[in-house]
Amino acid sequence: MNFTHLTSDGRAVMVDVGEKAVTERRAAARAVLQMKKETLSAILDISLKKGDALSVSRVAGIMGGKKTHELIPLCHNIPIDKIEIDFDNNGEDELYITSRAKCTYKTGIEMEALTAVSIAALTVYDMCKAVDRGMIIKDIRLLEKSGGKSDYKNEG
Repeated sequence: MNFTHLTSDGRAVMVDVGEKAVTERRAAARAVLQMKKETLSAILDISLKKGDALSVSRVAGIMGGKKTHELIPLCHNIPIDKIEIDFDNNGEDELYITSRAKCTYKTGIEMEALTAVSIAALTVYDMCKAVDRGMIIKDIRLLEKSGGKSDYKNEG
Protein backbone atom coordinates (compact mmCIF):
# COMPACT_ATOMS: atom_id res chain seq x y z
CA MET A 1 0.00 0.00 0.00
CA ASN A 2 1.36 3.45 -0.92
CA PHE A 3 0.81 6.33 1.48
CA THR A 4 0.84 9.83 0.02
CA HIS A 5 2.31 11.42 3.14
CA LEU A 6 5.23 8.97 3.56
CA THR A 7 8.36 8.45 1.53
CA SER A 8 9.45 4.92 0.61
CA ASP A 9 11.68 4.91 3.69
CA GLY A 10 8.89 6.06 6.01
CA ARG A 11 9.58 9.78 6.39
CA ALA A 12 6.59 12.12 6.67
CA VAL A 13 6.24 14.57 3.76
CA MET A 14 3.75 17.15 2.63
CA VAL A 15 2.12 16.17 -0.66
CA ASP A 16 3.18 18.31 -3.63
CA VAL A 17 -0.01 19.72 -5.15
CA GLY A 18 1.83 22.03 -7.55
CA GLU A 19 0.78 20.16 -10.69
CA LYS A 20 -2.84 19.53 -9.66
CA ALA A 21 -5.69 21.40 -11.32
CA VAL A 22 -7.52 24.15 -9.47
CA THR A 23 -11.15 23.04 -9.08
CA GLU A 24 -14.06 23.86 -6.81
CA ARG A 25 -14.03 21.50 -3.87
CA ARG A 26 -16.68 20.97 -1.22
CA ALA A 27 -16.94 18.88 1.90
CA ALA A 28 -19.47 18.28 4.66
CA ALA A 29 -18.84 16.71 8.05
CA ARG A 30 -20.89 15.91 11.14
CA ALA A 31 -20.40 15.45 14.88
CA VAL A 32 -22.94 14.25 17.44
CA LEU A 33 -23.09 15.31 21.08
CA GLN A 34 -25.00 13.06 23.42
CA MET A 35 -26.12 14.74 26.64
CA LYS A 36 -28.80 14.93 29.29
CA LYS A 37 -32.22 16.06 28.06
CA GLU A 38 -31.99 19.02 30.42
CA THR A 39 -28.70 20.09 28.88
CA LEU A 40 -30.14 20.06 25.36
CA SER A 41 -33.13 22.06 26.60
CA ALA A 42 -30.86 24.64 28.22
CA ILE A 43 -28.86 24.96 24.99
CA LEU A 44 -31.98 25.41 22.88
CA ASP A 45 -33.61 27.82 25.38
CA ILE A 46 -30.37 29.83 25.62
CA SER A 47 -30.55 29.50 29.40
CA LEU A 48 -26.97 28.42 30.12
CA LYS A 49 -25.01 30.68 32.48
CA LYS A 50 -22.30 31.02 29.82
CA GLY A 51 -24.81 32.23 27.22
CA ASP A 52 -25.74 31.18 23.69
CA ALA A 53 -23.75 27.97 23.17
CA LEU A 54 -24.81 27.52 19.55
CA SER A 55 -23.79 31.01 18.44
CA VAL A 56 -20.43 30.76 20.16
CA SER A 57 -19.93 27.23 18.84
CA ARG A 58 -20.72 28.31 15.29
CA VAL A 59 -18.06 31.02 15.38
CA ALA A 60 -15.54 28.68 17.04
CA GLY A 61 -16.15 26.01 14.39
CA ILE A 62 -15.59 28.48 11.57
CA MET A 63 -12.42 29.77 13.22
CA GLY A 64 -11.18 26.23 13.84
CA GLY A 65 -11.75 25.24 10.23
CA LYS A 66 -9.73 28.26 9.10
CA LYS A 67 -6.81 27.19 11.30
CA THR A 68 -6.70 23.53 10.23
CA HIS A 69 -3.32 23.91 8.53
CA GLU A 70 -1.90 25.14 11.86
CA LEU A 71 -3.29 22.13 13.77
CA ILE A 72 -2.79 19.18 11.39
CA PRO A 73 0.92 18.99 10.53
CA LEU A 74 0.78 18.02 6.83
CA CYS A 75 -2.33 19.97 5.77
CA HIS A 76 -1.93 22.69 3.17
CA ASN A 77 -2.88 26.27 3.91
CA ILE A 78 -5.74 26.58 1.45
CA PRO A 79 -7.82 29.59 0.37
CA ILE A 80 -11.18 28.84 2.02
CA ASP A 81 -14.20 30.36 0.29
CA LYS A 82 -16.76 29.42 2.93
CA ILE A 83 -17.37 27.43 6.09
CA GLU A 84 -20.81 27.19 7.61
CA ILE A 85 -21.99 25.39 10.73
CA ASP A 86 -25.57 24.20 11.30
CA PHE A 87 -27.25 22.54 14.25
CA ASP A 88 -30.10 20.08 14.58
CA ASN A 89 -31.24 17.77 17.37
CA ASN A 90 -33.36 14.72 18.03
CA GLY A 91 -35.58 16.51 20.57
CA GLU A 92 -34.25 14.27 23.33
CA ASP A 93 -30.56 14.00 24.09
CA GLU A 94 -28.50 14.52 20.92
CA LEU A 95 -27.23 17.64 19.21
CA TYR A 96 -26.07 17.28 15.61
CA ILE A 97 -23.43 19.65 14.27
CA THR A 98 -22.87 19.80 10.51
CA SER A 99 -20.22 21.80 8.70
CA ARG A 100 -20.08 22.61 5.01
CA ALA A 101 -16.88 23.99 3.55
CA LYS A 102 -15.90 25.17 0.09
CA CYS A 103 -12.72 26.23 -1.66
CA THR A 104 -11.38 26.62 -5.17
CA TYR A 105 -7.93 25.15 -5.07
CA LYS A 106 -5.61 22.25 -5.88
CA THR A 107 -6.42 20.12 -2.84
CA GLY A 108 -9.55 19.27 -0.88
CA ILE A 109 -11.24 20.80 2.10
CA GLU A 110 -12.29 17.66 4.01
CA MET A 111 -9.94 18.26 6.93
CA GLU A 112 -11.25 21.80 7.34
CA ALA A 113 -14.85 20.51 7.49
CA LEU A 114 -13.87 17.83 10.03
CA THR A 115 -11.90 20.28 12.15
CA ALA A 116 -14.80 22.74 12.09
CA VAL A 117 -17.30 20.25 13.55
CA SER A 118 -14.74 19.02 16.07
CA ILE A 119 -14.02 22.51 17.40
CA ALA A 120 -17.73 23.39 17.38
CA ALA A 121 -18.49 20.25 19.42
CA LEU A 122 -15.69 20.97 21.88
CA THR A 123 -17.03 24.50 22.32
CA VAL A 124 -20.52 23.23 23.14
CA TYR A 125 -18.92 20.87 25.66
CA ASP A 126 -16.94 23.72 27.21
CA MET A 127 -20.03 25.89 27.54
CA CYS A 128 -22.10 23.07 29.08
CA LYS A 129 -19.57 21.18 31.20
CA ALA A 130 -20.68 22.88 34.42
CA VAL A 131 -24.11 21.25 34.09
CA ASP A 132 -23.23 18.01 32.23
CA ARG A 133 -19.67 16.68 32.37
CA GLY A 134 -20.90 13.33 30.99
CA MET A 135 -21.57 14.67 27.49
CA ILE A 136 -20.17 12.42 24.77
CA ILE A 137 -18.76 13.78 21.51
CA LYS A 138 -19.16 10.97 18.99
CA ASP A 139 -19.52 10.00 15.36
CA ILE A 140 -17.29 12.70 13.89
CA ARG A 141 -17.24 11.80 10.22
CA LEU A 142 -16.99 13.05 6.68
CA LEU A 143 -20.45 13.07 5.09
CA GLU A 144 -19.39 13.92 1.56
CA LYS A 145 -16.79 15.58 -0.59
CA SER A 146 -16.69 16.68 -4.19
CA GLY A 147 -14.09 18.09 -6.54
CA GLY A 148 -10.67 16.90 -7.50
CA LYS A 149 -10.10 13.34 -8.72
CA SER A 150 -13.01 11.75 -6.87
CA ASP A 151 -16.26 12.36 -5.07
CA TYR A 152 -17.36 10.63 -1.88
CA LYS A 153 -20.66 10.21 -0.07
CA ASN A 154 -20.99 8.45 3.29
CA GLU A 155 -23.82 5.97 2.90
CA GLY A 156 -23.96 5.15 6.64
